[in-house]
Amino acid sequence: MTRRIQVHNPANGLLDQDDHIADDEDIMAFFSKSFTALALAASIALPFPAAALDDQQKKEFGEFIKQYLIENPEIMLEVQDALQKKQEAQRLVKANMAIDENTADIFDSKNDVTLGNPKGDVTVVEFFDYNCSYCRHALPDMQAMLKKDKNVRFVLKEFPILGPDSVAAHKVADAFRKLAPEKYADFHVALLGSEGRASDETAIAVATSLGVSEDKIRAEMAKSPNDGIVQATYQLASSLGISGTPSYVIGKELVPGAVGLDDLEAKVKNMRSCGKTAC
Repeated sequence: MTRRIQVHNPANGLLDQDDHIADDEDIMAFFSKSFTALALAASIALPFPAAALDDQQKKEFGEFIKQYLIENPEIMLEVQDALQKKQEAQRLVKANMAIDENTADIFDSKNDVTLGNPKGDVTVVEFFDYNCSYCRHALPDMQAMLKKDKNVRFVLKEFPILGPDSVAAHKVADAFRKLAPEKYADFHVALLGSEGRASDETAIAVATSLGVSEDKIRAEMAKSPNDGIVQATYQLASSLGISGTPSYVIGKELVPGAVGLDDLEAKVKNMRSCGKTAC
């Protein structure tokens, strides 16, 4: 999108510039700030206030800024990097506040399954979708952690966001959890670790292979659908700023993405050492 914007000069001057930035307010903001900084630097070099410039001088001033940016494009990369760091810091602050406000729902929901040590000294919460390829890649990380660390508590929070098949598979998973909670870990590993797309049919196949009949699964799904549970998880994820899977919560930190076993273990170790994921 192209539009005209006016960039404020501290000396009360206004410079018209073509704005070719996509409709992202934050990106527009960092370009605006960079132009303002350049305008300030240029105004210092001028022997008179920018407000006193005539039309020709203002045109030359605008051309100076444009040429400066063309000759020094790395400035824009530096500004963009600074913006991304600022946005990440703001995201973490927001997530920390949301974690404080939703501690019980995150760490102790009755609708989630806990693996590992139920009384472990550190809890790792994972938001996952059975059709998430990154969740599949992260599955061995969870398994390795639970095998190596006998004092970690791992909470699985079902978060079906990848279409109707995911919702259907998670409905079966919820029914299976209610009927055979002691076998849920096996169900989870079998379904998430399988090839192909998870669906109602594939989830039922896993359930029956573990000894729970399809009739029982269907009856439980009709008796207690998990629509409310899923909606509550969507709302919780939204408050935390989670938009993808897997996403973890450890202590008061939101950890987006399949970060790998080493990173997860380091954060757990730090939690034990100083009560934070980064000491």
